[in-house]
Order: sequence, then structure tokens, then C-alpha cells
Amino acid sequence: MTAVPGTAAFATAVEQALTAYFAGRENSVTELGPVFTEAVGALESFVLRGGKRTRPGFAWMGWLGAGGDPADPGAAAVLQACAALELVQACALIHDDIIDCSRTRRRFPTVHVDFEQRHRYQGWAGDSAQYGESVAILLGDLALAWADDMVHGSGLDPAALARFAPVWAGMRTEVLGGQLLDVHGEASGDESVAAALRINRYKTAAYTVERPLHLGAALADAGPGLIAAYRAYGTDIGVAFQLRDDLLGVFGNPEVTGKPSGDDLREGKRTVLVAEALQRAADKNPAAGDRLRAAIGTDLSDEQVGELRELLIELGAVDAVEARITALTDQGLTAIEASSATPEAKERLRAMASAATRRAA
Repeated sequence: MTAVPGTAAFATAVEQALTAYFAGRENSVTELGPVFTEAVGALESFVLRGGKRTRPGFAWMGWLGAGGDPADPGAAAVLQACAALELVQACALIHDDIIDCSRTRRRFPTVHVDFEQRHRYQGWAGDSAQYGESVAILLGDLALAWADDMVHGSGLDPAALARFAPVWAGMRTEVLGGQLLDVHGEASGDESVAAALRINRYKTAAYTVERPLHLGAALADAGPGLIAAYRAYGTDIGVAFQLRDDLLGVFGNPEVTGKPSGDDLREGKRTVLVAEALQRAADKNPAAGDRLRAAIGTDLSDEQVGELRELLIELGAVDAVEARITALTDQGLTAIEASSATPEAKERLRAMASAATRRAA
């Protein structure tokens, strides 16, 4: 498999691996009957619908940069293990959409809304929203379980799998722990920049960039020096990736992001952007901070979202986040440049860092 991460060819290769995996589960699925078959079909559609396959791309590049050979007979097994990250991502997104009460993703109804609508259309007993959430929770759980199955059925040799397993376990714990920190942060009203950055570190950076690179390195039996460099790069670029996502969540074009603009404000997310604004308001304009606190987490009109955008700009929060993205990106690139990764991997990781942190609105 010679396709380069970040290209359409690589995304296609990952999607083919996922499609083959779902096809391989068909017999066990159909044994449970049409209800389960239909639900798994919805999960498959969700997994295969769009996306740049960022996480498998970083894992594959971690393997290549540590000396992995795409012409090796074992490369297909490595690709399948990397592709399994998309099932972890599916679990995270499905559950995150329930937690955030999001109604759309990638311009489609979220999974819980999809099944809510199916329940309502059929006129079934009980509450449609509760049914939708229940089905989505189970499908998210199934995606996480099947991610494990996909790795263990990939054909990795026992030594590679033994190196892979503890990194995989650490990643799953971190993303779930990060999600819990996020839920707690919103409930407790923690407004600190440090708390928001900690959430970004574990909820996003760890399983988006850092651990995928680490997984690839483990499969290639990389030394501790390269693993440390990968993890430093991955943490910095992963946090910068989330900071860019925070900006897009407020200022992004819905046609590009796939989610309504301003949803992060309506959901009351305690992002670094909001934390920076509140920190600056405390020093310069307490009334502006009170206004922001009172507004986020409410059913804002488009006009009100526009007013809050102006407030975030006026307080200097947008500039502060942009400066942090630049600093983290530079720091991450410095770590990878000093590493023992192959020259080709360094070049590609520079391009992937740019794609992750400078996404268009």
C-alpha cells in the first residue's frame, strides 16, 4: 500500500479496509435479525461517510517514519490496524453528539437523531428521543468493541501486537477520560485556560495525533527516542488541531465544517477560546465576561452568535488562540525535525501539521 496519508488514495484504501471488515461481520450480524442488521448498516454508513482519515494517516506515517516498508507482506495487516482507529473515532463522535445534543454532523442527522426520527416515523411506543439516544449509545459501544476486533483480526504478528496493545489501551483510556473531563468542566463551570487545555490534550490530541503516531512506531519497533519525538509532535499538533476546531466551531462556514456555526457557543463548551476571553474580561472588562457567561449554553439566534463573535475578537481571545496555534505548531515541528524519522516522513508530517492546524473555514 503506497498511498500517502492526506490524499484521496489513502482515504480510499482505509475505507476499503473498513468496508471489508463490515462485510466480514455480515453473517454474525444477520443472525441477530433485521433490527440489528439495519442498525449496523447505519453505523457503517456513518463510518464511511466522509472524513480525511486523519488518525489512520498519522498511524501509517508513524510506521513508515520508523522504517515500515509498504511493500512488506505484513503491510496490509498494519493498514487494517491503522484503519481501526476510524471505529474508535466513530464511537467518540456518536457519543459526543449525544452529550452535546448535536442535531447534525457532516450535514446529516446525528446517529441519535436519525434513530429518533425512525422511531417517530414508525409510531412506536415510548419516547422517540430516548430511543434514539439508546440506540446511538449501543452503536457507539459496538464501534469501540469492533475496533478491538479489527485490530486482533488484522493478522499482525504476535510481537507487533504485543507492542501495539499497551499503547492502544492507553489511548482508549485517555479519550474517555478526556471526555469525562469535558463533561465535568461544563457542569462545574471551570473557566480556566489550563482546564480547557487539559481537556484538549486528552480528549483530542492523544487519540488524533499523538497515540496514532505512537501506535505506528510500536508496530515498526521504533526506539524510545523516536517515540518520544512522535509524542511531543503529536501532543503539540493535536492540541493545535483542537484549537483550530474551536475557532471553526464559532467562526467556521457550516458548508465546510458540516455543523451549524456557533454551535459550540450554544452548547456552552468551555473551550480555550472562551477561557481566554473570560480571562481577559476579568482584567479589562468584567461586564463583557458576565455577558459571555450569561449567553453561552443558551439557544442563541444567529444575530446573537454574531455579537458574541465580535466580543471574542474585541477581548483578544481570537488572537490569543491563533498565537497559541502558531507556537504549538512550531514546537511540534521542531521536535520532529530533530528526530530520527525518515526524511520522507518528516516532509509529510510537516504537511500533515499544516493541514491539521490551518484548516479553512
